[in-house]
Amino acid sequence: MDIRQLKYFIEVARHKSFTKAALALHVTQPTLSKMVKNLEEEMDVVLFDRSARQITLTDAGEVVYEQANKIVNSLDDLSASLYDVMHLKKGKIKIGLPPVISTLFFPTIIAEFQLAYPDVTVEIAEYGARKVEQNVLEGAVDLGFVMLPVDGEKFDVEPFVDQEIKLLVHESHPLAHRDIVDLIDFKDDPFLLLSKEFTLNSKTIDFCLSEGFNPKVAYESSQWDFIVGMVEKNLGVTLMPKLICDRVKDGPFKTLSLSRTFPWSLGIIMAKNRYVPYISRSFITLVNGLPKV
Repeated sequence: MDIRQLKYFIEVARHKSFTKAALALHVTQPTLSKMVKNLEEEMDVVLFDRSARQITLTDAGEVVYEQANKIVNSLDDLSASLYDVMHLKKGKIKIGLPPVISTLFFPTIIAEFQLAYPDVTVEIAEYGARKVEQNVLEGAVDLGFVMLPVDGEKFDVEPFVDQEIKLLVHESHPLAHRDIVDLIDFKDDPFLLLSKEFTLNSKTIDFCLSEGFNPKVAYESSQWDFIVGMVEKNLGVTLMPKLICDRVKDGPFKTLSLSRTFPWSLGIIMAKNRYVPYISRSFITLVNGLPKV
């Protein structure tokens, strides 16, 4: 068994496809299949159930996948530690974050970081918070920005932003003249939400339930500006971070405060007990020193 076999096996497990994994690894499918088959023969187990259209891990495969990730991550940590000692400010950092966070904060963050570390390559991967958490755990990204809280047994967290969620309505709404509202007064309004891969979706529904009603979700989108555009057309109301509400205050909108606070707390997450490279630590330090508005 060698590290390449484990990496090939992990890639097949992630993609649930030999074809897609081969493309990602830039190897031929026969080469990849042979490598995985050799690993199965060495371990005397079947790692994949190949009987269905989409391959899946067997029970033994699940165990090997979990341990293989630990082995590969440990070797990556060793390489990162050595690279830190030898190169210090040079290198690459991979960051996972939802589009809402990237739009609001990252043009400034990236500009300041590249000014301080011009030889560092920054890779940004945008997707919902759940996938950000998964990729941080798997080592696909170095750091993730997500809405808190997260599982403290899996992640180390650096607080990033602490704001409130506000209610954004069209200026013609019957309650738009109020500054502070009880959310239950909007129980009959259509709600416009970020799609389910975003933590704010479930948090919004949970908050509405805690206020005494189940929101009537009229539409979900992965783009916050599209949701704001629908509010502009008076197609519903939405709960959005104050920073987004502030960005659209010149339109036909009214931002309303809630009588009970709906917090919007963001944090930078790292996989617990994993080595944090020098450049990642420097990135966190720089981010913490920047204004968040």
